[in-house]
Formats: sequence, structure tokens, C-alpha cells
Amino acid sequence: MRIVLRHSFITALPLLFGLAFGWGFAYTQQSCSHLVGFAFAAKCHGLQLEWQVLFQTIGTVAGYLLAAPLGAWLEVRGRRAASPNVQNGGQE
Repeated sequence: MRIVLRHSFITALPLLFGLAFGWGFAYTQQSCSHLVGFAFAAKCHGLQLEWQVLFQTIGTVAGYLLAAPLGAWLEVRGRRAASPNVQNGGQE
């Protein structure tokens, strides 16, 4: 059960990072005029959504870049723990 939870957590990292980055961008933007200026504020909602999707994508990539080495490290660590001790013939 612990292995399933560990793999579920590692798999959810990119999704969590993507949502956090997208939400962080949307939360820090108070209005459209902060993003494009006062003159284009009336038409910037689409641009704001594009930027939010871009930040969400960047967050997802960051999550993948964290999850891949973390998963590989945990896999190597698990194999080391499961392999028998070679120096004394596999006996403790």
C-alpha cells in the first residue's frame, strides 16, 4: 500500500505544480490593466487567460522535472534495499 501511495504522489506532482502556478498567476493579477496597460484593459481577458495557461504549462513542466528524478531515485533506492547482500553470499 505504501508503494501505491508513493507512486500516486509522484504522479500527482506535475498536476499539483501546474495548478499551483496557474492559480498563483491568477491570484497575483489584480486586473487586466496591470498586465497590458490601461489602454488595452477592456480587451485583455483573453490575453490574461493565455498567460495563465502558459504559467500552468510551465508549472506542469517543473513538476515533471521534479517527479522524474525523484521517481528514479526512489526506484534505485528500493532496488538496493531489495537486493541481497552480495559480499557474504546473500546471507545476513
